[in-house]
Amino acid sequence: MEKSEVQKALERFRDHVVSISKRNLTNKQKNSSKKLYNSIQGKVKANPNSFELEFSMEDYGVYQDAGVSGTKKKYNTPYSYKSKMPPVKAFDKWLVRKGIAPRDKGKFTSRKSLAFLIARSVYRNGIKPSLFFTKPFEAAYKNLPQELIDKYGLDAIELFNEQIDEIIRKNG
Repeated sequence: MEKSEVQKALERFRDHVVSISKRNLTNKQKNSSKKLYNSIQGKVKANPNSFELEFSMEDYGVYQDAGVSGTKKKYNTPYSYKSKMPPVKAFDKWLVRKGIAPRDKGKFTSRKSLAFLIARSVYRNGIKPSLFFTKPFEAAYKNLPQELIDKYGLDAIELFNEQIDEIIRKNG
């Protein structure tokens, strides 16, 4: 397989993963600010004896994809809340974007109070894994041309884990 064919195959792979990941975010209603959606991208660089394929997104996308276990509800994920709740102020903007105005007998109540209750619920119940990125990545990998897989000895799990590790390293 020539460099140009490798490049084309990897670009199709990248474009498919990015496109389906974005569609999954929208379909799973995890696209309220469009920040994560707009941040999903991939880069491909192919050389005669090697290639580079890199996906990137907002740091919190890893947690949306893999999920986070809460203190009461557990998921099959390496991430979990232990002693610290998610920041309450993160839910304040979310409430505004969703148009949620808390009311008590017709009167508006504190949005800060509602944001706290939501943060506490997320802390206890966690974030259910959406696999918005994992599923399209794994499905697209299965459709890579066999010659490309044979030539470069690709390992989807290793490649995926490297991408996740890089995002986590950037997040601190």
